[in-house]
Amino acid sequence: MISHWADLTVDSHLLRSLYSVIPSLESARLRSFHLNWRGPALTLRIDLPAYPGPDRVPPEWSEPGHDTLQLHVYFTAVEDLTVHGWIPSFPVDVGLTALAYRRVLVRIAEAGFELSFTSSDSLTVGHISSYRIIETGSDEVPHTFVSRLDTRMFTSLPGTHESTFYARV
Repeated sequence: MISHWADLTVDSHLLRSLYSVIPSLESARLRSFHLNWRGPALTLRIDLPAYPGPDRVPPEWSEPGHDTLQLHVYFTAVEDLTVHGWIPSFPVDVGLTALAYRRVLVRIAEAGFELSFTSSDSLTVGHISSYRIIETGSDEVPHTFVSRLDTRMFTSLPGTHESTFYARV
């Protein structure tokens, strides 16, 4: 049994520096998923369902009124991939179930959409950013990134052709 998804991440210190209690992946907004052609890997780009508490938010996030935290969750050794439908525009529950041999089943099933696969139980989190969500729900607005490299390269989400952003975490 998986107690919390963050326990599977190899770099949970990044999330723990922002959250006293890291939110679950229930009611997360799935923004995109990216299949990596170099290996059986998949990246989910999601908005977490809760924003860090005011005592954890860096000043550069609070000044512009940011209210949403987005990150990439990178899965390796992906097998048994199934995709049906289109990415929903409403929050989804990302379920993780422990399997034998240090593997997990990842499943997102909402009305008109299903994404499921198995992967290694070692996850990587990256490209953590903060932004202010707009009425339409779009994330095509200025972002402030945690990583110094991301901060130097991007002020908002790059186009999907930018493999250094979407194919690597």
